[in-house]
This record gives sequence, structure tokens and C-alpha cells, in this order.
Amino acid sequence: MISYAPFWKTLENKGISQYTLIHTHHVSTGTLDALRKNKSTTLATIHDLCILLDCDITDIVEIEKE
Repeated sequence: MISYAPFWKTLENKGISQYTLIHTHHVSTGTLDALRKNKSTTLATIHDLCILLDCDITDIVEIEKE
């Protein structure tokens, strides 16, 4: 299963709020909702988040073995 738990930890560690992502960096609420619910998202979106947050992919997503 794909988990975006590292994304939320990265946001917290960097002191970036969801409000800032939406209003300053124009991340859609739909994207944040998909990440919150561990729904699939494109690699392009993950790439954009990595660039935005200046982090690695492992700081955004992890694979949990079921």
C-alpha cells in the first residue's frame, strides 16, 4: 500500500502549512485530499512536491507491505 505519511511529517518538519501550500504555492485542495486519503497521484505531482519542498521522494511517499 502507498502511504503519504512522510509528506505530512516533512511539512511539519519544514514548518509549512496546508494553507501555505494552497494559497502561496497553488497546490490544489484535491491533491492534498488525495494525499490525506492515500489515494494514487501522478509521479509528476510527487516530483513537483519534491521540488517545492526541496526533498527526496522518500520524504513524500513510502510503500507499506500488506
